[in-house]
Amino acid sequence: MSRKMLIAGNWKMNGDSAQVDAFARDVKSAAGELAAQLLVCVPFVYIDRMGRELADSSVALGAQNIAAEVDAGAFTGEVNGAMLADTGCSQVIVGHSERRALYGETDAVVAAKTTAAVAAGLKPIVCVGETLEQRDADQAEAVLGAQIAALFDQCDAATLAQVTIAYEPIWAIGTGRSATPEQAQAIHAFLRGQIADRDVTLSQSVQLLYGGSVKPDNAAALFAGADVDGALVGGASLKADSFLDIARAAG
Repeated sequence: MSRKMLIAGNWKMNGDSAQVDAFARDVKSAAGELAAQLLVCVPFVYIDRMGRELADSSVALGAQNIAAEVDAGAFTGEVNGAMLADTGCSQVIVGHSERRALYGETDAVVAAKTTAAVAAGLKPIVCVGETLEQRDADQAEAVLGAQIAALFDQCDAATLAQVTIAYEPIWAIGTGRSATPEQAQAIHAFLRGQIADRDVTLSQSVQLLYGGSVKPDNAAALFAGADVDGALVGGASLKADSFLDIARAAG
């Protein structure tokens, strides 16, 4: 089954109004020439502005986090899926390694946020990954397998059908160190196999993204993997030229 490539930018806690305007202008003008899908996930405070700047383009808008609570209520500082959809988001990152490590998001929380996203009509990009210590102890597959299992245990089939998986080797995020193309493909094949053990049809259609120091100079080699369907791009997504170069490498 043919899967379209997705290049998703994650700005993390970066950016300002001028950067949003410049990025949107440059990416919007080039997006129509690219085969890959483009998505940019900006901080909450810039979602509305980025959406307005990307209007009438093929570039999708996303958020970096979502509340597990579906209904509005007394949850100070939280943003639910309905609010994200109302501002034009179509996708949302769930369970990024920084959310797991810095803010204590467990597999159960990630699954709850995944369900909340789909309930609001958003497509969740669910992040999974292992630490350097886990990889060095040959525990990568056990860790990743448990993260995939938690999704299947707690999310129904309709929810899972909307999920994109992003593999983030935590040891490669923001370090300048990237998994080799061979390492990335091997883990992506493992993840697809884990999904196939539970749902063969889903395993053939689900997009698997690589995230971990993706740059224009390593993107093409990473995308050559048969099970690599794009990238979740951090620092290189902050500037339109590097983001577009990565997208061009996707074919």
